[in-house]
Amino acid sequence: MPLLERVTTLLRANLNDLIDKAEDPEKMIKQLLLDMENQLLQVKTQVAIAVADLHLLENRKHEHEESAAGWRRKAELAIGRHDEDLARAALDRSLSAQQLAVSFNQQIEDQQVELDTMRNAYLQLQARMKETEAQCELLMARNRRARAVSKATAAQTKIADGAALRSLDRMKAKILGQEAENTGAQAVLGINTVEDRFHKLERESQIDALLLELKEQQRLPG
Repeated sequence: MPLLERVTTLLRANLNDLIDKAEDPEKMIKQLLLDMENQLLQVKTQVAIAVADLHLLENRKHEHEESAAGWRRKAELAIGRHDEDLARAALDRSLSAQQLAVSFNQQIEDQQVELDTMRNAYLQLQARMKETEAQCELLMARNRRARAVSKATAAQTKIADGAALRSLDRMKAKILGQEAENTGAQAVLGINTVEDRFHKLERESQIDALLLELKEQQRLPG
C-alpha cells in the first residue's frame, strides 16, 4: 500500500546524504522529523482500523460456525423424525455456513498478516524516529560548528590575503605623512621666529644709531 511504501522510503533515508545535499540542513531535518511524525500517526491509525477489521472478521466467522453447527443439529433432529428431505435441506444450509466460515478464516489470516506488517512498520518507524531525533541533534550541532569554523576560516583568509594589513599600512603611512607635515610646519615656524628676532635687533640698532645721532647734534654749539 502507498502508506507502507512511504514508510519504507523514510526508513531507508540516509540522513548524512540528505544533509550533505540540503541547502538548509536544519530545516531539512525538521521537515524529515515532521514527515516521520505524520506517517507514524497514519500508520497508528491504520493499525487501529486493521485490529477492528480483524475482530469483525473473527465475529463473522464465529457466527457462521455457530450457524453451521445449528443447521447440523436441525438435520439430526429431522433424521430423528425420519424427515430426510428436511434433513438434507438443513445439511445444505450447514455446509453453506461452514464454507462461509472457512472463507472468513482465510480473510482473518490475510488480515492478520497485514496487521502484523503494519505493526512491524509502526514499531520500526517509531524506533527510527527516535534514532533520527538523536542523530538530528548531533548533526545540527555539527552543522552549527561547521558554520562557525567556516566564518572563522573566512576571517583568517581575509587577514592572510593582506587586505587588513594593507589597510593598516595605508593608515600608518597617512599618520607618518601627517606627522612629517607637522614637523615641517613647526620647522618653518621656528625659522620665521629667528628671522623676526634678527630683524627686530637690526631695527633696534638702527633706532639706537638715530637716537645717538640726535643727541650728538644737540651737543653741538649753536
